[in-house]
Amino acid sequence: MKQEELLYTRKNVWSQADAGMLQEILSFAEDYKRFLNSAKTERSCFKSLVNIALGQGFRPIAEVRQLRPGDRVLITGHNKVLALAVIGQEGLDKGITLIGSHTDVPRLDLKPNPLYEEQGLALFKTHYYGGIKKYQWVAIPLALQGVVCKANGQVVEVSIGDRPGDPVFTITDLLPHLAKDQMVKKVTEFLEGEQLNLLIGGIPLKGEKEQGVKKNILQLLHKNYGITEEDFISAELEAVPAWPAYDIGFDRSLVGAYGQDDRVCVYTSLRAILETVLPKRTAVALFIDKEEIGSTGNTGMNGRFLQNAVVEIGCRLNPQYNELALYRTFARSLAISADVTAGVDPNFEGVLEKNNAAKIGGGVVVTKYTGAKGKYHTNDASAEFIAYLRKLLHEHKITWQTGELGKVDQGGGGTIAHIIAELGFEVIDCGVPLLSMHAPLEVASKADIYECYRTYKAFFGA
Repeated sequence: MKQEELLYTRKNVWSQADAGMLQEILSFAEDYKRFLNSAKTERSCFKSLVNIALGQGFRPIAEVRQLRPGDRVLITGHNKVLALAVIGQEGLDKGITLIGSHTDVPRLDLKPNPLYEEQGLALFKTHYYGGIKKYQWVAIPLALQGVVCKANGQVVEVSIGDRPGDPVFTITDLLPHLAKDQMVKKVTEFLEGEQLNLLIGGIPLKGEKEQGVKKNILQLLHKNYGITEEDFISAELEAVPAWPAYDIGFDRSLVGAYGQDDRVCVYTSLRAILETVLPKRTAVALFIDKEEIGSTGNTGMNGRFLQNAVVEIGCRLNPQYNELALYRTFARSLAISADVTAGVDPNFEGVLEKNNAAKIGGGVVVTKYTGAKGKYHTNDASAEFIAYLRKLLHEHKITWQTGELGKVDQGGGGTIAHIIAELGFEVIDCGVPLLSMHAPLEVASKADIYECYRTYKAFFGA
């Protein structure tokens, strides 16, 4: 064997791309940016996914009595979670191929009683969602998106701050001239969660001497949306960065945007399932909620949505399909936990062990385990399944690399992989490396995004 065949050498996507592939990478990124701009909350992401799927021939499963190979169906739950399936040539007794990603991202949620007035200004109280660095959310333009559910059953959609001419909102910061005490505190302490209050107005209602600004805001909200202060109690309103997805760099090689963890995997797996026609096994793209807070609730991976979705499919393939058949299906199934990982940042190299860290532009990342310290709360994929995936990547000439979420004992994190594994699947984490993960502006390479899409498409077609 030649010496170069003995060595494992990392590759760079850009260095191998010819003119045709380069154009495909850039074109794919433009579509991806448009998707990001339409999907800043889990609800708007869900809505975009459903609309795209319906336009590509997927039918709500409630409209289908019997399924055949090649049929395309969608299953939804609670206006937040979705499964898209393309029925395979083999029965469910042979298992399915699943790619699961999450649609929720770190954000600021309005509290149930958010509106108050202080010092002649109106503000909203928020409660942050997921793992954020609180200081990153001050002094930036924020949009307000979500729904207000009124007591009469009416659902009012709210989206302010994303369209040209819209007002935006912000959380104010302390001027450096007066920040002597603040600047000596730890980063985790100099801004408290209760200080993440959204500035929303400053004009008092004429004739009102007390809480005039608050009353004026309520008048405007009722005029524009027909809502009252009590309606906030049954609302899901989120403050998210108001900016669109950007190209980054003189060469436009990178995408800078809010919510790429994990919507980069959402979009790439969406494109992969849309282009899957007649797979060997039934292919399922799962878009789940609540990953950033532990996969809890009826829309999180710990809920029963996936089980119910596969049973819905199974019963339309075989009326005798039951719970035993379901778990036999899972035990013979293969899955990718489609999630991002940390890329090597030249400004912060010390937190990663370079031999096992993912590089921006190095292709899709295969991550054997996540977790923290002694591999706690991880899946730790089997050697056999990793070998299977390696073979698939080589066959399709996909540029790939391995990754690890930080040095041992440095920190860590988790995905939905271990929850999928507990159902019986062979599963591994596989996605895109990011810079500035969980920040209001995350950075990904267009080349890595494209290779991720190619990986998911190959996996569905295997």
